[in-house]
Amino acid sequence: MNLLSAKLLQNLAPWREASTWRIAFSGGLDSTVLLHLLANLAQQHSLPTLTAVHVHHGLQAAADAWPTHCQVFCDALGVPLQVVHVQVQAGASLERAARDARYGAFERVIGVNEVLLTAQHRDDQAETLLFRLLRGAGVRGLSAMPETRPLGRGHLLRPLLDVSRADLESYAAEHRLSWVEDPSNADHQYSRNYLRHQVMPSLIARWPQAAASMSRSAAHLSEAKGLLDELALLDLAVAESSSNFPWLGLPSLAFAPLQQLSPARQRNALSHWLSRFTRLPDTDHWLGWENLRDAGGEGRPLWRLADGELHRAAGRIWWLSGVWLQSVGEGVEWSDPQSPLQLPGNGRVAFSGPAPSGPLHIRYRQGGEIMQVAGRGHRDLKRLLNETGLPSFARGRLPLLYQNDRLLALANLPALGANPRGGWQLHWVPPTSDQGLS
Repeated sequence: MNLLSAKLLQNLAPWREASTWRIAFSGGLDSTVLLHLLANLAQQHSLPTLTAVHVHHGLQAAADAWPTHCQVFCDALGVPLQVVHVQVQAGASLERAARDARYGAFERVIGVNEVLLTAQHRDDQAETLLFRLLRGAGVRGLSAMPETRPLGRGHLLRPLLDVSRADLESYAAEHRLSWVEDPSNADHQYSRNYLRHQVMPSLIARWPQAAASMSRSAAHLSEAKGLLDELALLDLAVAESSSNFPWLGLPSLAFAPLQQLSPARQRNALSHWLSRFTRLPDTDHWLGWENLRDAGGEGRPLWRLADGELHRAAGRIWWLSGVWLQSVGEGVEWSDPQSPLQLPGNGRVAFSGPAPSGPLHIRYRQGGEIMQVAGRGHRDLKRLLNETGLPSFARGRLPLLYQNDRLLALANLPALGANPRGGWQLHWVPPTSDQGLS
């Protein structure tokens, strides 16, 4: 066994119990060497099932021949190949769009207890660090590519991050491997290619260990990121108390504990929390958090982010995305109140106890509504909602039960969503907040 095979086997030792190792196989040099190494190791050791996944982006004519090349190579090794075709969305960065499409495909194919192996190496790590440094990234960005992270229902592994490109080239030459060359890799208009072909050679000519040193710095920064994550978890634990409206089903944090932290710890905790829901903002856009944090209590502050909005209401900050950012439709007739009623884009409502008789409708706030409350007479709906403390963003979605033109109940709200005499209560299950997330 050569040194490269031994190092790869050692790096993958914690993942030997996985059911399947899927190799992201572009047909290029790096993934070709990784697949060849694994296929040879599988003949000598008991490894999980090996399969290869080739993503066809359809961005250039030359790529049409690559699935055939990959199939021939996989057939020679006895490794099954899955070819996935994707559509790359137009955007400001073709590199970013292609990457998003590729990893979206990987997320769809990976299963439970499976891992996806990619062939990024030490030189790639150095280029990533330099690229993000030039973009002004913080500790999280400069920690570059992690060795492992969750992906879909499984995990993504990068077992070659401590291997140089030169070592991969030597292995390929020794075993007379053939691979495809992506013509776009020579196009210096792409930032990665410019760094690879113009900047890194100059750095290595002056400092031969530049790539190794930069990769080591990325590892140090990854350790620092781990410490920041631990601090974030401590700060978030204080803010993750239950809200007064758990039935909303929305991610939220208590505002006061966050407000007491230093600005740096606020950003650290929020970055950790928001990373589950959205792409994080750059430094300039954190002004949105400061505006939300410092707004007066009478306002309805919000912070728009890439994949949703952060709202401040009822002493908490709330994450809204998907259908929660869309307006509700018109009211609907409830022809069979003995069965739950699906509300277009707004979850469903149902009764516990015998439903009231007569024509029933579900409507939404328009303004000026009046409701008769037992023991209190007629009351303005706006005032009643203010008394409940229901967050303002939820009031327009709250189902209102009408009998003809009489407002009978407000779903889920104590004393307003039930009729003790009639023995019924109106329940609303809101839409899930993750609908529409990228």
